[in-house]
Amino acid sequence: MISTLLWMAAGFASAVVFSSFFEWTLHRFVMHRPVGAFDYPFRTHALIHHHVFRADESYHVQREEDKEIIPMAWWNGPVLVAIGCIPYAAAAWAIGHWAIVPGAMLAFALYYGTYEYMHWCMHLPRRRRVERSGVFFRLNGHHLLHHRYMHKNFNVVLPLADLCLGTLLLRARTHFAQARGPSVPDVQPRTPALNAVVRGA
Repeated sequence: MISTLLWMAAGFASAVVFSSFFEWTLHRFVMHRPVGAFDYPFRTHALIHHHVFRADESYHVQREEDKEIIPMAWWNGPVLVAIGCIPYAAAAWAIGHWAIVPGAMLAFALYYGTYEYMHWCMHLPRRRRVERSGVFFRLNGHHLLHHRYMHKNFNVVLPLADLCLGTLLLRARTHFAQARGPSVPDVQPRTPALNAVVRGA
């Protein structure tokens, strides 16, 4: 029993980390460029979602019908969870401990659910409890910068892959008219003059 729980915990913990890199890879190489004839994710994300939701005031829903293009299609969740479990199933078969698979599956499902919910709250703010958290505040700024620079900040939930793979951007490179709101941080660049004022204060 203890061995089974440990393997499940190992599957869960490693899948959380793996999910960050899986999200990053999917976002960068499938959702931001067509993959041969398979261009559905590119069309729905890069061409439609990013066209409607930019980093200015349009980062937040402007028209009621735009709410439909915030989440992925309903079937994406089960498909992505199943794909994420493939290496864990292979590892379980090789080592003979199948308990890592349900642990990984739970992590993938929770990660995907967190992605969809946080992404929904980012583009359709309603002063929800989660929107008042410091974690959400920082991740919202992280995602806002992705809408300004589409080849940076590919993670929505856990920016570990952005950090490790060199796509992490903490502030804008130039000033721009960004979205504002109680859960949106200021991501404008810090100028030397401003830094001098802050240090002298």
